Amino acid sequence: MKKASKVPAPVRSVKAPDAKRKYDPEQTKRNIIDIATQEFAAMGLSGARVDAIAERTNTTKRMLYYYFGSKEGLYEAVIEEAYANIRALEQSLHLDTMDPHEGLRELVQFTFDFHDKHHDFVRLVTIENIHSARYVSHLKTFRGRNASAVKTLEGLIARGVATRQFRGDVDPVDLHLLISSLCFHRVANRHTFTVAFGRDPSGVRSRARHRTMIVDTVLRFMQR
Repeated sequence: MKKASKVPAPVRSVKAPDAKRKYDPEQTKRNIIDIATQEFAAMGLSGARVDAIAERTNTTKRMLYYYFGSKEGLYEAVIEEAYANIRALEQSLHLDTMDPHEGLRELVQFTFDFHDKHHDFVRLVTIENIHSARYVSHLKTFRGRNASAVKTLEGLIARGVATRQFRGDVDPVDLHLLISSLCFHRVANRHTFTVAFGRDPSGVRSRARHRTMIVDTVLRFMQR
């Protein structure tokens, strides 16, 4: 009796593990900046460790230095990206198409919500002020990028004055300072504020009350 011949098992094509993966340098840089933002916000420029950032991004110190030159260069990229983000979101509101009173309301609400949700941004701004703006002063696009915030307010004020909704003696830079100060302080100083007064500004009830208070304060200040 003849033995049944064995049928050879089908040969499976084996693809290289990385055959479908393509190296994306822009995505790598984006990932590095995202993680570095958290690291610098938590530890400051001096305390942040490039080793920790490299480990969390599955890269190497060598690659970080290749992209950003140095730890300080990476920090500058983080700061620049943080400001670029808030300015881009402001522009996406299209406030120039709104009634000036409602446009200003929308801007103040947006500014409040952004600071309330993005504590890393607040911490980075605080850290950079500790360094007396030494690093943002090196950024060629920094002043020009932030000019859009003032230009937006200039437009709102001009249209509000023309429609007799706003007073006409307010400098747009001063108005920006007022809005930023009210929205920034409650986040930047929430810990000392809580200890000093026994009330957490970031609490749910406080948040809703402060949002209304700040919006009303700015709009009443601008009333004609």
